[in-house]
Amino acid sequence: MTFDPLQERGIPLDRQVRNWRELNVTPIGPDHADPYTRCRIITMNGIETEAVLFSHHLARHCQDLDLKRQLARVRYIEAQQQKAVNWLLPGVSSVLETTIAYEQVAVDLTAWVARMEPDPYLKKAYEFGVLEDFDHLYRYANLYEMIEHRKAEKIVDQLTEVMPGRPTYLHHRDPFDNVREPYDRGGTEPISKLHALTIMSAEQQTMNFYMNVGPTYMEPIARQLYQEIGLIEEEHVTHYESLVDPGESWWEMLLNHEYNECYLYHSFMETESDPKVKAVWELHLNMELEHLRLAAELFKRHDGRDPDQVLAPALPPPVTFEPNKGYLRELIATQIDYTTLGTGYVQEAHERFEKMQEAVMGGEKAPSERVIEDNRARSGQEYRLETEGRHPVGSLQMSR
Repeated sequence: MTFDPLQERGIPLDRQVRNWRELNVTPIGPDHADPYTRCRIITMNGIETEAVLFSHHLARHCQDLDLKRQLARVRYIEAQQQKAVNWLLPGVSSVLETTIAYEQVAVDLTAWVARMEPDPYLKKAYEFGVLEDFDHLYRYANLYEMIEHRKAEKIVDQLTEVMPGRPTYLHHRDPFDNVREPYDRGGTEPISKLHALTIMSAEQQTMNFYMNVGPTYMEPIARQLYQEIGLIEEEHVTHYESLVDPGESWWEMLLNHEYNECYLYHSFMETESDPKVKAVWELHLNMELEHLRLAAELFKRHDGRDPDQVLAPALPPPVTFEPNKGYLRELIATQIDYTTLGTGYVQEAHERFEKMQEAVMGGEKAPSERVIEDNRARSGQEYRLETEGRHPVGSLQMSR
């Protein structure tokens, strides 16, 4: 049955404020929760954080006090939603365990979006980025084994493989080459707008997370690895945000944000395995339906168009967290040696790339390389989780 959020009625805004008891959600179990439940939580934390930040930016460009007050009212609810969602994570998980879960989100969410994306140029952008997050998962998993003496399958289960992707040290590119061409707001499919906004928000939250937690470690190699990958996440946000058409008005962007929240909460409500978490998704969906209605009214008033002119007539099929092992192995086998040049992709190093590499490396090995060497020295071998056979690239296979 199709679901058109523009035709649904949500909870009135003046009934959406929650008290402390209502916000005090029960976190998921640290050891027995579905890994993809954790992934859905991390995704929606990123989506809600983007909603709050976007609303703040819009308010800073808005002179009408009544409009600023309406934005503030909705934004406060979004902030409560963000707290409720993020507080579903168990407090006993270490920062590094949460980091590995963040990278599992980046791998399986981006891979799913790439598989579903109808626009070839946008699809290529997701395929390019996912091979880098796949490698980040491998680097953090080795750090986890080395300093916490645990294995990443405790977190990712058998759902996501852990092995080298595009080597992390090759992700450091000249900023000129991190900017992509935007989609055409008038011609692109509505699902493509949702995909771009989703992945941009998720990567932005990962960037923010690493910026703040990186220096909390005492171990030098951990501090250095977070610093390196944190810089790459900034590149990824640049990569993904540039896919969004900057010609969209503020009100169209607000409409897309609210519609995307409805889409994701509805998707996760449909696919969630944890009944308590599913209830949160359902409650937040009913709140977002009202936020969307208000955004649609602002869009009609300030853009002079009907929301149906820019939004899908009904929600697309749900976003699904699921294993993408075969798809990722195919990408690794065929696209691992790509880098960017201008707004496109090439398979050989070029002058701008080489100059950036020289400037960043300073004649030393990157932390992402040293963490693998250090774990081999301490644990006897590097950590991998190869459930589908040996690595698809011969030069990256482990010796037996």
